[in-house]
Amino acid sequence: MHSFQPITIDMLEINPFEKIGKDWALVTAGTKEKANTMTVSWGGLGVIWGKNVAFIFIRDSRYTKEFIDNGDFFSVTFFDEEYKKALSYCGSHSGRSEDKMTAAGLTLASKHSIPYIDEGNLVLLCNKLSATRITEDSFLTPEIKEKWYPDGDMHTMYIAEIIEVMAR
Repeated sequence: MHSFQPITIDMLEINPFEKIGKDWALVTAGTKEKANTMTVSWGGLGVIWGKNVAFIFIRDSRYTKEFIDNGDFFSVTFFDEEYKKALSYCGSHSGRSEDKMTAAGLTLASKHSIPYIDEGNLVLLCNKLSATRITEDSFLTPEIKEKWYPDGDMHTMYIAEIIEVMAR
């Protein structure tokens, strides 16, 4: 496997609807010694506050949220189709009770002390800018609460500056 190479953000040519919504990604946070990862399929890429950003949504109940909340950085790693089973595993098992990265056949790596998953093909290294908890009173239609939050396990939206892009 070739090693990651930094690329400039203007070289990034991806369809975020495909990459995030259909292919999924892993969000990893913590340190190179202790980190956790989880599958995400909600989020996006864009520009806000004069910065190129990624935004992700993490439920209150997720173990990875503790790592994101306790640090300034996280990564978003994208994969080839062959890793879909590993991403599915990471989305349905908790790092609280097992070393799910190892169980999924994934390897933790880091750059600038930001952990990411080495098997990916594209990594966004991100510096957290804001965390906004989604609340029931923010919904303009009741269907959102009914469909996505019947148990009250809400999301926090994190907006982070993309400080480096690495690709294979």
